[in-house]
Amino acid sequence: MEELTVGQLAARSGVAVSALHFYERQGLISSRRTSGNQRRYKRDVLRRVALIRIAQRVGIPLADVAAVLVLLPDRRTPTRQDWQRISQRWKAELDQRIRHLQRLRDDFTDCVGCGCLSIDRCRLANPTDQLGEHGPGPRRLLETAPRPGQR
Repeated sequence: MEELTVGQLAARSGVAVSALHFYERQGLISSRRTSGNQRRYKRDVLRRVALIRIAQRVGIPLADVAAVLVLLPDRRTPTRQDWQRISQRWKAELDQRIRHLQRLRDDFTDCVGCGCLSIDRCRLANPTDQLGEHGPGPRRLLETAPRPGQR
């Protein structure tokens, strides 16, 4: 079998037909049309779909996937050597993202670690707090609440 229908490609790749159509609209995969206007995919598109799924699984945006795939000559399917270059590039990006998330996690842990998300000392929850300088509690509510007999 030289070519696959969209249903066959979906079954073989584990990707929904709607996702395959989306990938095609994004230029990630391509097909030819039959005289009856049906899509036909070369078998090597399975490898492109596998690469797309792997990238998505680790959080690589589809725009980044497209940027890498467009660099391949004649829009060919990635080879083992291509994958080594691509994965090294994405590994560096993932390492950077992991470091950023670890910093966020540590800041979050410090913040929650106080036990109360205290406005007077938590600059992460409320970095521009001015009323916290006056002590804990609902300062603004006290200052703006009408006094008895006032409307």
